[in-house]
Amino acid sequence: MNIYDIEVERSNGDTYKLSQYKGDVMLIVNTASECGFTPQFKDLQALYDKYKDQGFIVLGFPCNQFGHQEPGSGAEAMQNCQLNYGVTFPMHQKIEVNGANAHPLFQYLKSQQSGILNEKIKWNFTKFLINREGQVIKRFSPQKQPLQLSNAIENLL
Repeated sequence: MNIYDIEVERSNGDTYKLSQYKGDVMLIVNTASECGFTPQFKDLQALYDKYKDQGFIVLGFPCNQFGHQEPGSGAEAMQNCQLNYGVTFPMHQKIEVNGANAHPLFQYLKSQQSGILNEKIKWNFTKFLINREGQVIKRFSPQKQPLQLSNAIENLL
């Protein structure tokens, strides 16, 4: 299995395989609308705007597993992101990133890049950087500000 085999669901309910982004650099983030890190949406959007024409995509996956900070549906999360942060990069249906019901995408990402103590996602806004060949290159903690990823992104573009 590779990342391109994984199927995901957009906030509007449409499903697709990540093979749609084959050849692109991807930044995959588990998000939440009511988190202390939520202002990172602004900088994630700035990264997307800066690099999208070079084959870069940000993919947001709302998750309610940390402090119940994403109480609404995936569509409500997308609306919140658009209204409050001007998000235009793809947002998806709400998923789980840990436990028995963890989405296959996050099972895969964690298996490729575990965290400091183990594979488990610790909080909202954990970021995974994937190169043009679909390899998970780096995992970044929620505390890592999106704009600090610029050099890592540029090295892959």
